[in-house]
Amino acid sequence: MNVDASIADFNAPVVEHARKDFPLLDGEMTVGEALERIRREGVGERVIYFYAVDEEKRLVGVLPTRRLLTASLETPLHQIMVRRVVAIPATATVLDACEFFVLYKFLAFPVVDEQRHVIGIIDANLFAEEILEAGESESRQVGSLAGTVGPEFFEALGFRLEQIRGASPWRSFRFRFPWLLVTVTGGTLSAILAGFFEATLARSLVLAFFLTMVLALNESVSMQSMSVTIHALRSVPVTRSWLATSFRREATSALLLGVACGLVVSAIVWLWRNDFLGALVIGGSIAVSLVSACVLGLGVPSLLHRFKLDPKIAAGPVTLALADFVALVIYFTSAWLVLQ
Repeated sequence: MNVDASIADFNAPVVEHARKDFPLLDGEMTVGEALERIRREGVGERVIYFYAVDEEKRLVGVLPTRRLLTASLETPLHQIMVRRVVAIPATATVLDACEFFVLYKFLAFPVVDEQRHVIGIIDANLFAEEILEAGESESRQVGSLAGTVGPEFFEALGFRLEQIRGASPWRSFRFRFPWLLVTVTGGTLSAILAGFFEATLARSLVLAFFLTMVLALNESVSMQSMSVTIHALRSVPVTRSWLATSFRREATSALLLGVACGLVVSAIVWLWRNDFLGALVIGGSIAVSLVSACVLGLGVPSLLHRFKLDPKIAAGPVTLALADFVALVIYFTSAWLVLQ
């Protein structure tokens, strides 16, 4: 297959590159009737998904090929189709379409007008040669013809889009600055929180000495957990089962890390300052706060991914701000309870 060489113009309308060789299925058809229409009208060069429309030819659902081939012939399409369809508007550019692939990681998208009429289909293979290196594209194109595109395709596409965005400093600023404001907000709230416990810090200066260490440990664990989670999200869907399994694994690891780090730091405080209560507060706070940092490192990227936000950009500032604030709450509250 020859990939359109003109795709390099990322500002071109996406409709110029949309395929038209596809059958549309009526949502009230049975599987048998749908297969008969597909045989009669043909499927073009590649088929990844089939799209269903209502009586007014408006998009109402998408049918993955596997569902269509494995359902019984008498099954109505509306029972097996996915009703929530992500579609690219006809006014979108090629750059917008690329961002859809990176964000949703689907293999194809319908292109629709304002009335949700399907006017074309864009599939991932259209961008393969432009985005991937020439020496690697052929094997991946073969894979995509079979209906599979590896996660490395979306990573490469995302990397290319970042390069394009990088050509405009103002656009990069607008994309990243709002998330950095989260860090500013978190730091401000942490400073205000510390002010409420000024008397507690005055009673035990060793708490102030080890405050930086407590925050650094929390940030390290939350970043480690976040990195593992973002990597996993490239290839697995966010489900309750996956979250429960990941939570148990990460929480157990964080508890072991927290207990180990807490014991080491407690021993340092006790030997250096001969302050048993201070050692208890600092070590115990580290053990508890590292578990919370791990949970945030898992939960924040998963939540952002669930709401179709980019976890690689947004998860870092949000996770670190929350991890710092929660760690300080645990640290100061423990000190207030033990040292009052």
